[in-house]
Amino acid sequence: MASRIEDYALLSNCRTAALVSREGSIDWLCLPRLDSASAFAALLGDEDHGRWELRPADPDAVVTRSYDRDTFVLITRWRTADATAEVHDFMPIDPDPGVAIRRTDLIRRVVGVHGSMRFEQRLSIRFDYSRAMPWVRQTGTPERPRLVAMAGPDAIALTGARLRAADHEHRGEVTVAAGETRDLQLTWFPSHREAPEPLDVDTVLPVTKEWWQSWADRIEHRGPHHEKVIRSLLLLRALTNHETGGIAAAATMSLPEEIGGERNWDYRYVWLRDAALTLEALLDHGFLALAERWREWLLRAVAGDPGDLQIMYGLAGERDLTEWVLDDLPGYEASGPVRVGNGAASQYQADVVGEVMVTLAAARAAGLAETEFAWPLERALLRFAAEQIDRPDHGLWEIRGDPHMFTHSRAMIWAAFDRGVRAVEEFGLDGPVETWRDLRERMRDEIDRESVRNGHFTQYYGTDEVDASLLLLAEVGFCAPDDPRMLATVERMEQTLLHDGLLLRYRTDTGVDGLAGGESPFLACSFWLVEQYAATGRLDDARELMGRLCGLTNDVGMLSEEYDPIAGRQVGNTPQAFSHLALVRAADALTRSELRPR
Repeated sequence: MASRIEDYALLSNCRTAALVSREGSIDWLCLPRLDSASAFAALLGDEDHGRWELRPADPDAVVTRSYDRDTFVLITRWRTADATAEVHDFMPIDPDPGVAIRRTDLIRRVVGVHGSMRFEQRLSIRFDYSRAMPWVRQTGTPERPRLVAMAGPDAIALTGARLRAADHEHRGEVTVAAGETRDLQLTWFPSHREAPEPLDVDTVLPVTKEWWQSWADRIEHRGPHHEKVIRSLLLLRALTNHETGGIAAAATMSLPEEIGGERNWDYRYVWLRDAALTLEALLDHGFLALAERWREWLLRAVAGDPGDLQIMYGLAGERDLTEWVLDDLPGYEASGPVRVGNGAASQYQADVVGEVMVTLAAARAAGLAETEFAWPLERALLRFAAEQIDRPDHGLWEIRGDPHMFTHSRAMIWAAFDRGVRAVEEFGLDGPVETWRDLRERMRDEIDRESVRNGHFTQYYGTDEVDASLLLLAEVGFCAPDDPRMLATVERMEQTLLHDGLLLRYRTDTGVDGLAGGESPFLACSFWLVEQYAATGRLDDARELMGRLCGLTNDVGMLSEEYDPIAGRQVGNTPQAFSHLALVRAADALTRSELRPR
C-alpha cells in the first residue's frame, strides 16, 4: 500500500520526477518524461506495480529528512541504536537543455555517518503503467554488478549492488560503515541502444546542487514565509520542462480528490491557465527568461488556427490527450478509476485566453521584448475570444456537467480585451483598439447586470451560488478588492464554502459539475482568500489563515491539490502548481499588505 500523499518528497531533473516516501520507497517514476508511462507505480497500487525501496534492515530505524539547502537533493537520515547513515537521493540535471537526451538517471548514494548500518533493497520494475513485466538479466561482474531490465521501447540499468530475483522482484543488501559511501544508480535508456556507462557521482552531484542553488539564489523575495516561498518557486521550476519550456500542473496522475471517490485526474500536462499563473509568480520574483521560453512554447503549441485552441497540451505541445481508464492499476487506496490523459482538453473554457493575455501583458511590462510572432499571436487570440464571446463554457474548474455563463470566465474575457487595449495605449502596438474597447465595455456591462444577486457576484448567470474563483475578479482588476459586491461575495463564501476554516471551490451538492461525491477544500482557494483579506485590511485574518495553510505543507515543503481537514491529510495530485503559485502570491500580498492587480 502506498504512503500518505504528504509522506512523499519530489526528485526532479526538469524532465521527469520521482516521488520517494519517508520509508525510502520510490513509488512513482515516469520515464523518460513526466507524462510518459510509469516504470514505478506503487503510488497507484502496491509494491507489485513497481517501486524501488531502500531502507535499513532494522525495522526500528528512526528517519528524518530534508533537502540539501535549496536543491532537490533529498537527504534521508536513518538512526538505529548503534548506527547512523544517510541516503542522498537525486536526479542529475544537465545544465545544457539543448543536448540530445538519450538517458535519465536517478542516484541513491548511501553514506555511513556513525557505526555500521545494513540497508535492504527491493526493486520491482513495471513498465507501461505496470502492464509490462520486463525481461531482466544480470550483465555485470562480481566487482561491478549490473542488472538490466527491458520491455518494448524502455530499458533500465541498475548498478552498484548485487540483486537477486525473488517472487517477481529483485532484492539485495548494502552495508556502509562510518566514512564509507555506496552509489546505487538507475539509468533509463531506449531499449534498442546499448546501456550507457554509469555516471561519475562525484562529478554530477556538485553540478546538480550548484544548478539548483544558483537558480534559487536569483529569487527576489523578502517577507514572511520566506522558506515556503523559495521552496514553492523551486517546485514550480521542477515542474517546468528543461527542454520544451512546458509547465506541468502536477507531477502525478489520478491521486483522488476524495479517498475512494471518482474525481481522479491526470495532471501531468500543460494547462494554459496554470502555466500562465505559474509564470506570473515567477515573473514577480525575477525570472523573465522563463516567460520568454514559455511564450516560445505557446507559439509552437497554438500554431495554426486559433479556433483550434485547447486549454491544455502535452509538455512539448502535443494535442492528443485522449482520456482513458487504466484497469491494470487499482488506484491510490483503491480510489478508482485510474485515468490517463484528460478529457478536459476538448472543453471550451472561456477564461483561458484572458489568463494568457494577462500573463503576457505582465511579461511585457516586466521588459520582455516583442518578437515577430508574439503580438500577432495575441491578436489572433483576441479574435478567437471575440468569435466565442456569446458561448457558455465549462469554467475554471472543468466541470463535466452542462456549460454555463460562469462569472469568472466572463470576467477573464473582459480582462483579455482590457490587456489588448492597454497594449495599444501603453506600448504602441497595433490592433483594432476601438473594437476591443467596445467588447471590453460590453463584458463589463453584462457582468454588472447578469452576475450580481442579493448584492454579491454569483458562480454563473442565473444562480445565487458563489464560487471561490470570484476572488480572482479583484486580482485581474475587474473590480476593487473593497468593492461592496466583492465584500458581499466574501461574506457569502464564508457562510457557504468555508469547511473547517478552509475554502471549498464551490458546493458540489448543487450538481453543477456533473460528478458524484464531494471533494475537500482546494488549497489555492484559501490562499486567494488570504490575498483578499490582506487587500481589505483584514490583516489578522490574513496572517492567521496563511499560517494555517503554510502549516499544511509536509516536512519538505510540498502541497498537493486539496486538504481533507477531517482526516487531516493531503489529497489530490502532488506537488500541485496551483497550490504553490497561490502560496507565493499570498505571501507577496501579505508583504505588500494590499493587493496589486494582475
